[in-house]
Amino acid sequence: METTWDLTPLFPGLESPEFQAAWDGVRKRIGQLKEQVDQKAPLEEVLASLDALSEASTPLWAYLYARFTADTADEAASAKLSELEMLFLDFARIRPRLTRYLALQDPEEAGPYRILVEEAKEEALHMMAEGEEVLAAELSLSGRQAWAKLHENLTSQITAVVDGEEMPITKVRNLYFRPEEEVRRKAYQAELKAWEAHEVPLAYALNGVKGEASVLLRRRGYREDLEPSLHKNRITKKALLALLQAVRESLPLFHRYYLLKAKALGKERLDWWDLFAPIGKGRRWTLEEAQDFLREKLATLVPKAAKVAEAAFRERWMDLLPRKGKVGGAYCMPRGGGKSLILANYEESFESVSTLAHELGHAYHNLALAQVPPSLREVPMTLAETASIMNETLVVEAALKEASAEEGLLILDAYLQGAAQVVVDIYSRFLFESWVFTRRKARELSPREFKELMLKAQQEAYGEALASHHPYMWAVKGHYYGADFYNYPYTFGLLFGLALYQEAKEDPGFAERYEGLLASSGMYPAKELAARYGFDLESPAFWQKGLRVLAEKVAELERRLS
Repeated sequence: METTWDLTPLFPGLESPEFQAAWDGVRKRIGQLKEQVDQKAPLEEVLASLDALSEASTPLWAYLYARFTADTADEAASAKLSELEMLFLDFARIRPRLTRYLALQDPEEAGPYRILVEEAKEEALHMMAEGEEVLAAELSLSGRQAWAKLHENLTSQITAVVDGEEMPITKVRNLYFRPEEEVRRKAYQAELKAWEAHEVPLAYALNGVKGEASVLLRRRGYREDLEPSLHKNRITKKALLALLQAVRESLPLFHRYYLLKAKALGKERLDWWDLFAPIGKGRRWTLEEAQDFLREKLATLVPKAAKVAEAAFRERWMDLLPRKGKVGGAYCMPRGGGKSLILANYEESFESVSTLAHELGHAYHNLALAQVPPSLREVPMTLAETASIMNETLVVEAALKEASAEEGLLILDAYLQGAAQVVVDIYSRFLFESWVFTRRKARELSPREFKELMLKAQQEAYGEALASHHPYMWAVKGHYYGADFYNYPYTFGLLFGLALYQEAKEDPGFAERYEGLLASSGMYPAKELAARYGFDLESPAFWQKGLRVLAEKVAELERRLS
């Protein structure tokens, strides 16, 4: 089996005529769009240019990002990727004008593009003068983005000493997955010591990021810190409040899970360093086994998702194995034509099978989105996880039916561990960030204050289930620096996906409607999209439907441990 992707269907190389033609085409389309907006061309012409720009740039972004992430030493790809970012600064500069142009249009005349006009009208209400918006975009390179880069660069170089060995902080945090508690505890102690040594510059970075955000929120006339995030994620505040209510009511369920895990580890309560400790024992999963398993199990509920998985393996959409110079983790991105590129770091474990299922869900979503115009394929984070959660849950449930007792424990705990992070830990992150925004309006916060707020948020989320906490999670998580309120969309996405999974199990005809939902996920606000399929996002009962899937898993863990 080939384990590296084939990028030649995109471009033969950076120096090829095909690549240069695509590059020139994007530059030309940006200029054409600017001219059309300036001349107030008819709406259909501007929308056609937007679509053409999106269609032409997608393969370029995909090709360059894929080459860079597969080999970070690829200087030519890295340099060209930076050039492409600079080229799109020209597009960023005309965005304020484009927004105002769209805001003046009649939504009824925009046809399927109605959401672009309606969102522009809302956005235009909160725009500064064009010169100020352009200045803010340019200053962000030396402001917010510079603070975010400081966090990224500094944290990538932090080391900690565990048992006399100095190692990168990422490697130290990976020790939390080890079965020996003494190893995990020492890693925790070493990690906190390392973060303490760097807390001052990281606190300045967080103050800088949230300080800039507060100024811009005020200048743009937002009444609440959350408003831009709600708008970007296409959800109502009432939907978020319903989600948060369901999350708060579910916390005892997760506390029960943590106590079950503590008992399995021979403890009364978990410590922070136990959250990722393994329970049970897994077997080796070869890539060939993973391929067959994914194809077979996905076909039982979502046949088209299985066909996407087949195509991804057959046509080499994926770069699968870890190696020096390749970035960690996993991602899926569209490359055009309904196809995707998937980067993974496969190890022979079920966790890697589950990760592949997740990323192949994104690939199925990209295939569905190819049915609509390119400008309507941008899906908010709140809805972007829908197909991946469906795939992942389906594959986990199938594996649990066939696994040995020991492997079943490992799979079940890993699944609940991930879900608990997305529900419980992200709830603590949401609380923390809300409190930071409120206080940052008045003044900068000290490292001590950030730590106190983090501990308070964790205590509220984890309750009595944990005997210890992590005061430096504000330094660990890069999301606080790169965006605002990046956290809750993950919870939204998980529970939305699980609610749909439950619906698919209960309604055999749902699979057909499911693809329609995915295809139109960039065309409507989340509330309207959900209502078209009979769901009410502003009711806690909808979110509880997703949480019931997790409650069943906690009950199953209890049975397996008894």
